[in-house]
Amino acid sequence: MNRPSDRPVPRATYRLQFNKDFGFGRAAELAPYLARLGVSHLYASPYLAARPGSTHGYDIVDHNALNPEVGSRADFDRMVAALRDAGLGQVLDFVPNHMGVGGSDNRFWLDVLEWGPDSDYAGWFDIDWSPDRRYLDDKVLVPFLGDQYGAVLHDGQLVLAFDAEQGMFAVWAYGSHKLPVCPLDYVDILGDGHPALERLGDAFAGLPNARPHVARRARDLKAELAQAARGEPGVADGIHAAVARFNGRPGDPDSFRALDALIQRQHWRVAYFKVAADDINYRRFFNINDLAGLRMDEPELFEHAHRLVFDLLADGTLDGIRLDHVDGLLDPKGYFERLRAKAPRPFYLVVEKILARHEKLRDDWPVEGTSGYEFANLVGGLLVDPAGEEAFSRLYADVTGQTRPFADIVVDCKIRIMEQEMASELNTLAREAGRVARTNPLTADFTKNILHQGLKAIVASFPVYRTYIDGSEPDAADRRDIDWAVAQARRMENAPDGSVFDFLHKLLTSDLVAAPRSGFSRQAVVRLAMKIQQYSGPVMAKGLEDTAFYRYNRLVSLNEVGGHPDHFGVSLAAFHFANAERARRWPHAMLGSSTHDTKRGEDTRARLHVLSEIPDEWERQVRAWSRILRARRGDVEGTAPPDRNDEYLLYQLMLGAWPAELTGTGTPDEAALTAFADRMEGALIKSVREAKLHSTWAAPNTAYEEALTGFMRDALDVSRPNAFLDQFLPFQERVARLGVLNSLTQTVLKLTVPGVPDLYQGAELWDLSLVDPDNRRPVDYDARIRLLDELDGGRADMAALLERWRDGAVKLAVVAAILAHRRDHAELYAAGGYEALTAEGTQADRVCAFLRRHDDSALLVAAARFPARGEAGPGWDDTAIPVPESAAGLRWRDLLTGRDLTTAAGRLAAGDLFATLPAAALVPLRD
Repeated sequence: MNRPSDRPVPRATYRLQFNKDFGFGRAAELAPYLARLGVSHLYASPYLAARPGSTHGYDIVDHNALNPEVGSRADFDRMVAALRDAGLGQVLDFVPNHMGVGGSDNRFWLDVLEWGPDSDYAGWFDIDWSPDRRYLDDKVLVPFLGDQYGAVLHDGQLVLAFDAEQGMFAVWAYGSHKLPVCPLDYVDILGDGHPALERLGDAFAGLPNARPHVARRARDLKAELAQAARGEPGVADGIHAAVARFNGRPGDPDSFRALDALIQRQHWRVAYFKVAADDINYRRFFNINDLAGLRMDEPELFEHAHRLVFDLLADGTLDGIRLDHVDGLLDPKGYFERLRAKAPRPFYLVVEKILARHEKLRDDWPVEGTSGYEFANLVGGLLVDPAGEEAFSRLYADVTGQTRPFADIVVDCKIRIMEQEMASELNTLAREAGRVARTNPLTADFTKNILHQGLKAIVASFPVYRTYIDGSEPDAADRRDIDWAVAQARRMENAPDGSVFDFLHKLLTSDLVAAPRSGFSRQAVVRLAMKIQQYSGPVMAKGLEDTAFYRYNRLVSLNEVGGHPDHFGVSLAAFHFANAERARRWPHAMLGSSTHDTKRGEDTRARLHVLSEIPDEWERQVRAWSRILRARRGDVEGTAPPDRNDEYLLYQLMLGAWPAELTGTGTPDEAALTAFADRMEGALIKSVREAKLHSTWAAPNTAYEEALTGFMRDALDVSRPNAFLDQFLPFQERVARLGVLNSLTQTVLKLTVPGVPDLYQGAELWDLSLVDPDNRRPVDYDARIRLLDELDGGRADMAALLERWRDGAVKLAVVAAILAHRRDHAELYAAGGYEALTAEGTQADRVCAFLRRHDDSALLVAAARFPARGEAGPGWDDTAIPVPESAAGLRWRDLLTGRDLTTAAGRLAAGDLFATLPAAALVPLRD
């Protein structure tokens, strides 16, 4: 499906992560480098105002301001000018689903805390003002305390304070979380100790008489109070004394009674963070308490939130937007349509959407495509040898004892999320389902409990993140997925009576109100179905990506966002089909291989893919390493922590992320290994806490974590003879060298298949990162600029660069060469067709080849896979690629090596194509 041609489509993008250590000024300095590299657009992480100290920008607090920690408006303007001077456009990562709350920075959230449901912004946040927990009527749960409320109160960590500048009172938790006091309660604080305070207190008490302008009148009174505190004698001292009467003394519980009573009257209920799982009454981003969901379907909020970004589109600063977490929106399609209609000019639009294996992006979404998670897994899967699956599965079961199918693990993990971290949201949905059921005699006997059980079973069985029911006739794909989920739920052990599934099936599809006079409220049914969709996505994300992916470690290079670890490899036919479909339906979708969200960097994964080819050798290594390390720790029986599954993960992470500069250099020095161990420790601790088996974020098991990290540090100890490293290093070097070939194949494919390739910051050299925050480490751009300067001196000698592969210059040279061709032949890449080419010969399954043509331009790409098999085999022998008859007579030049190749009997010999590099990008030579 071709999109309108008037939208500015990037040739290639470069993702930068903005934060307090990398601001607009540094981006401006890099503009000439990015232009020389060959991209057309900077793809910026969110840089609108976020919580102070934010390392990622997704905790936005104001959509209409720039993040001051990233730079001033003048700094921003200088960056924009530098990008324009370099011929670069800009794509912004925009966050429509949620805002950062807590702290003292989000004025809209603070207003809601101050005024409750009467706040002008109460409708902006997805808050349930009448939850099951009656003590939360007209209140918002604020679960930011590190201990029980009473303990924090009596410890003096909740303090009433007066803001003399704004003339307002607030309770502060730990001195950082601001909890505004409702102005109607100021009379109780101000008292009658000073005439001015008594007068103002009486005025605050009379605020209800000012309806519907209570908040406006309160602002005026606050200004009067601030002025009195500054100018009238004795007022400031009176306020100080009044506040002191509320703040108690640690060790004297009775002294906190007044403050406790004041807190109980507010529109917020401050609580221990663990209370959120059961009692939270606002929609969050997943289960993160300080990211509150937005109701972007509200017109007033939409207009407010997009004012600045529309200004940036209007003046040409932005050419495109990447939308974060669109599955969190109530009605994604409606939002996209409104965005297109309201925007001041056409723009490029891609969405963060994770697709199941059988799922297709909706054709009726007015977007260019996704941000590319599915491509990362597609191209990675192409490098996984399916012949190794049986041996890999047997080894994983033998070593770890893990035999459960991955699909069963996912269901268990989703149920755990719903029973613990996201239990309150499910309770709310079950309550609402009960209210719908009770409106019709035929369903009135369905209790909240049985509906809760049914919903939990269905959501746990969902094969996709969510469906998109919106009140119109359900899409066939939605029906298919709901049918599947309900059918699976019915088969669960201890499933409730089948009639409840009949009801919930019709509710989820909105079939309950498909016919007139159904006896149900159409608005209530459709809205509840849409709210359940908003819930199923986060449950899938937390259950799959952030739990199951850390429990199932068969081959962790497959455990990637948007990935399917139980599917061992992608066939050539499937790869070609996906690319042809993208060329036809979404030719301008973004193609990612590393992102800020990937759990391992693109070259870490490419290296680990090699293991799929050598399962027997991998088994010998794993068993030897385990014997050495456990014997060193006196664990001859192998029963001490860490468990075998975490140990197996450790070996993969060490092998995949081992620094290139430490490869093949003998035993590294202690300082280098210490730095690597620090990175590994962060990744291991995150892995076991996300797995939620031996430790969690809420209740860390430090003893187990120390056993695991101690095991890892023993492996890296060079203070004494280390038999593990003696065994590990030669194998690591071999896998790393083969991984380089995989990486180059992956790079060439990403840059040449249909779509818009994105380079994640720094990944023009080796990206051997681990899970965040490791993948957001500072990038050494000076080194990259020096290497590009070196390459610009003349045509790169790829053979020599491959020999010195450790510095990454060979990858940079490949990137620069293809991006230069994209710049000069933009239409070929943007609109060119895609024709799969099938190799012939004994090594045919190791060759991925295709032809792209547009008008008089053509590009023939050939890439080799399974390098370990090639290393052990007889070479390319008789393997060749037949060239289509229309191109058979052409002479070709390889963009990467500069070599000229000719067809022999209408074929290109694989031995010639891959004589230097594992991939070739051929363009026809014209006479």
